[in-house]
Amino acid sequence: MPRAGVLTGGGDSPGINAALRSIVRFGDRHGVDVVGFQEGWRGPIENLARPLTPIDVSGLLHIGGTILSSSRTNPYRTDGGPERVIETLKVNAIDFLIAIGGDDTLGVAHRLAGEGVRAIGIPQTIDNDIGMTDYTLGFSSALAAITDALDRLHTTAASHHRVLILEVMGRDAGWLSLMGGVAGGADVILIPEQDFDVDAIFRKIKRREHLKKRFSIVIIAEGAKPEGVNGQVVEEAEVDAFGHARLGGVGQYVANELSERMRIPVRVTNLAYLQRGGSPSPFDRILATRFGAAAIEFALDGRSDVMTAIHGTKIVPVPLGEALANPRPVDENLLYLVNLFE
Repeated sequence: MPRAGVLTGGGDSPGINAALRSIVRFGDRHGVDVVGFQEGWRGPIENLARPLTPIDVSGLLHIGGTILSSSRTNPYRTDGGPERVIETLKVNAIDFLIAIGGDDTLGVAHRLAGEGVRAIGIPQTIDNDIGMTDYTLGFSSALAAITDALDRLHTTAASHHRVLILEVMGRDAGWLSLMGGVAGGADVILIPEQDFDVDAIFRKIKRREHLKKRFSIVIIAEGAKPEGVNGQVVEEAEVDAFGHARLGGVGQYVANELSERMRIPVRVTNLAYLQRGGSPSPFDRILATRFGAAAIEFALDGRSDVMTAIHGTKIVPVPLGEALANPRPVDENLLYLVNLFE
């Protein structure tokens, strides 16, 4: 009987548990035992293994987070990490490993595949920035949370004639800011793909005032960059195990600059972890279920070093290395949405 290992790494997204449920249930139906490794890549490094049965995943479809926990552990930044992972897989008689996560988690899976590990990836990140797939797991749920937040901010902004800024996630891709801004009716949309000019933002707000619109909503991705400023705005300069600084504060930067020009306070809401918490949307529940089943199917077909991807309505395998080598910023043909109503 084949044995599958599974882990969840990086930041959590709604839908991970639904994918685990699908992997276990579909695997059980096709004679595959599933072993879960806890706390991301730390699990196979330290052999933090637990069996996953259909009973263990019962009732998980609507539950956010991950029952396996997560971490940002990088085996390639840990002494003997890759060797320890491979040894753990041998000890647990794992035939193939399913990694659920973003580009960092999947990048480790791809490197291990080069060392003989049969690895399958499931793309999971609210940023929706992994290449060769139309959607990543978690994006739909985060988008719904952002849209709801903008709806709520509108009532206060309109009632008090204020300028309010909502900062959302999006390190290098502005999918959440752009689509959330359109869905939630933001007046100014700022994304990493286009450096912004504070004076231009100020002019947009003043034009709205001339039209008797006495409030404005600005949505900004955490990775958006001001013109003339070197690099992104960071909250902490120290980098994590994958070399990423913690972004944050660009919303406050814009607020401070606008306050000087307008001589009124501009308020900032940082949605932070609220946008990636809670129950998965119906779309993410379905996508997770299909991704989980496809991961088992691809492995049983003898595939390795591939990622589940959705193209239109089809779930297909794509080369993991190619997906990671071609990150997915906002499509150029969608950038017009930033200034759709100007």
